[in-house]
Amino acid sequence: LSQDSFYKVLNAEQQAKALRGQYNFDHPDAFDNDLMHTTLKSIVEGKTVEVPTYDFVTHSRLPETTVVYPADVVLFEGILVFYNQDIRDMFHLRLFVDTDSDVRLSRRVLRDMKRGRDLEQILTQYTTFVKPAFEEFCLLTKKYADVIIPRGVDNMVAINLIVQHIQDILNGDICKWQRGAMNGHGRTYKRPFPEQTESSAVLAAGKRSHLESSSRPH
Repeated sequence: LSQDSFYKVLNAEQQAKALRGQYNFDHPDAFDNDLMHTTLKSIVEGKTVEVPTYDFVTHSRLPETTVVYPADVVLFEGILVFYNQDIRDMFHLRLFVDTDSDVRLSRRVLRDMKRGRDLEQILTQYTTFVKPAFEEFCLLTKKYADVIIPRGVDNMVAINLIVQHIQDILNGDICKWQRGAMNGHGRTYKRPFPEQTESSAVLAAGKRSHLESSSRPH
């Protein structure tokens, strides 16, 4: 799952700013944290959920949703997944991918140009909102990570260790999740990991993972 799915629905004024590249999508307030927390909590409790679908071209939430069924391991990624404490505390494993600033900028330029934005708008938005927000909000959450991965996807050693760790959980080679007390809303799962081998957005939940499209509005 991606934090980007939980961008707030914009009003007309915010929508106009977004189309001009003048809306700060990298600020914590840009996300619907209540919906994000509720959705993740439901997944952890073994419930099926509908995740919003966000259109980055029109900056709007689409009526279609994605149905997500309970899973043994849930990966949740995003630039500010550690900023909100209620959400941060739900993760059993927290990863921070530390990537060079030039690489981040080049990836953003290529991505946004594919979304139909011109280079000048992209660079203006980066210097006005993206870079300051990274330094003020995102970088500070690095201290909450259990594992910091330098060089991102190029660090195959770290990636393979994390994959093996998750595989050990699925195979039952690592102690089972400690079951929380049962309540009327389902189960809560919490478990400490041995030593410092944790990750960025890994939750424990129910049985199998499956995604399918849904035309029902959220």
